[in-house]
Amino acid sequence: MTQPVIQDEKLKNFIEGIWKADDSKTYRDVINPANGKAIAQVPLSTKKDVDEAVQSARAAQKKWALIPAPRRAEILFRVGQLMKERKEKLSTILTMENGKVLEEARGEVQEGIDMAFYMAGEGRRLFGHTTPSELGDKFAMSVRAPVGVVGIITPWNFPIAIATWKSFPAIVAGNAVIWKPATETPLMAFELAKIFEEAGLPSGVLNVVFGTGSEVGEAMVDHDDIRVISFTGSNDIGRNIASRCGQKLKKVSLEMGGKNAVIVLDDADIDLAVEGILWSAFGTSGQRCTACSRVIVHERVKHQLEKRLIEEMENLTIGDGLDESVKVGPIINAQGLEKIRRYIQIGQKEGAKLIKGGYVLEREQYKDGHYFAPTLFTDAALNMRISQEEIFGPVVSLIPVKSFEEAIAVNNQVEFGLSSSIFTQNANRVFAAQRDLDTGIVYVNAGTTGAEIHLPFGGTKGTGNGHRDSGVAALDVFTEWKAVYVDYSGKLQRAQIDTE
Repeated sequence: MTQPVIQDEKLKNFIEGIWKADDSKTYRDVINPANGKAIAQVPLSTKKDVDEAVQSARAAQKKWALIPAPRRAEILFRVGQLMKERKEKLSTILTMENGKVLEEARGEVQEGIDMAFYMAGEGRRLFGHTTPSELGDKFAMSVRAPVGVVGIITPWNFPIAIATWKSFPAIVAGNAVIWKPATETPLMAFELAKIFEEAGLPSGVLNVVFGTGSEVGEAMVDHDDIRVISFTGSNDIGRNIASRCGQKLKKVSLEMGGKNAVIVLDDADIDLAVEGILWSAFGTSGQRCTACSRVIVHERVKHQLEKRLIEEMENLTIGDGLDESVKVGPIINAQGLEKIRRYIQIGQKEGAKLIKGGYVLEREQYKDGHYFAPTLFTDAALNMRISQEEIFGPVVSLIPVKSFEEAIAVNNQVEFGLSSSIFTQNANRVFAAQRDLDTGIVYVNAGTTGAEIHLPFGGTKGTGNGHRDSGVAALDVFTEWKAVYVDYSGKLQRAQIDTE
């Protein structure tokens, strides 16, 4: 297990192209969840730092918006190249601060690389529309315009991928960005800002302000000059952000989690379904908004599926993600561990049958980290809290059903609507499912995770507010539509009036 040297253990904010140190600040340790060791210190910034970053961004954005989009895109392309060159280093640091296994960390960094190249391509598109005018000698079109200064607030579970989903489209569209990363995982923000700096991004276009949501996040939400907030996190915080942004008529994009299900019908390839469930439920130790936490299984294959899942769960290796043989890493912190433990107790009290796992791992090799055994409940009911609420850990519950129609209904009867999956070999059911499942993402004969960057990412109901990260749809968050009319008739023409 090789560990890179972290060159600057006491992190600094990145404002106006300068790494700003402040010895008067309070700092918090960044803890490796695999072993409890501090690997860096992150500053807990204040509203004053946000104000300084916004002032920098406002000035920079005016100049940045005047640079042709293809030129802006060249910098993003260079960012992608640098990320590709440093992929292994970035992946290792990501595993150290987040805990996910190296295989997954590499996948996350690759997602950021892909997003850089994809959004660089949008610099030569950013398409508008032309349309015939209803009047003669008149030209009509619509174009995208940057919003101005945008604020992005990103979570600890995907500390670089989600940031690229938000910052790259914002930057290529001509905006300036204020980024508040999670205090648990600030090193990816530190590394990405250094890459932007090296790639030649003008000073002030990207600003990183470290700190808590209650201080830095709230200052961003309330700042009149930040015209967009793009947030990924909990439902409660997202609702609060939406309410406050609404008062200011500020654009807001929310992605707030899921209670995702894999449906296994009686004609499914059970071995394939088991693979999909294991990867979706226990990858990233279940700490994904797209993680599978429910398996809706036809009663005819329930026993077979249970047996195969238990067998394969025995083969899961748990430990420090820097060990290439490990498949399941730690939980992010002690609070996360305690939340999972509480839900195990809730599930048992509600009457679900615990058939595998359900406990904190406390043996010698786990004593300094935060580890929870992969857990399987069966005979869960739709109305149980473990079937309705996001646990954010390696816990999955089997819910038996009698038919395809009941499976669809059970899937849809939760607060969230992010991702869903169905395993079946019946083509008719495939097409009915993709129509009737009410989630923003639908997989067929695959698990609930694995979104690709060129398609929109997000969901319905309690998952979000209709906007999407990733893909071309992300540009809608960070641009405004402007209608342009050019009258070359040499006289005043009045639309809807002078039409005869």
